[in-house]
Amino acid sequence: MHFVTGGAYNGKAKWVKTFYGITENHCWKSGFNEKKIPLDDRRLYGDVVVFEGVEHWIKELTSDADLLECREIWQSLLSIWHAWENEREERTVVIIGTDLSKGIVPMEKEDRDWRDLTGWAYQDLTAVADRVDVIWYGLNQQLK
Repeated sequence: MHFVTGGAYNGKAKWVKTFYGITENHCWKSGFNEKKIPLDDRRLYGDVVVFEGVEHWIKELTSDADLLECREIWQSLLSIWHAWENEREERTVVIIGTDLSKGIVPMEKEDRDWRDLTGWAYQDLTAVADRVDVIWYGLNQQLK
């Protein structure tokens, strides 16, 4: 599993496309375009699957459950995606998420919950990921 993070509009998707040689034939799921989290691993295909904008799926979780339940759901998703990846040696799941932790603390409780849950989710993801990169202004820095 590969986690790619960084600021908004800093070139994360472009970097992933270049790094993996992504074409239209790859499975690319976007939290920007799809409201529901991809739960059915039977709909995943190819050797590289990309989940982009996961922070939006995380926000959607907070509308249905408390923070503890949301984190448990997220950890279950990571297990599903990790198991799919490990079914065949050449598979890689790439998860792209925008860093929400830098900047002003939101005034609204819902936004603070989203930011906090996203931070915890990224920590969980970093723990299971084989590789972690931060992208700033199109340049990567490998952390793990």
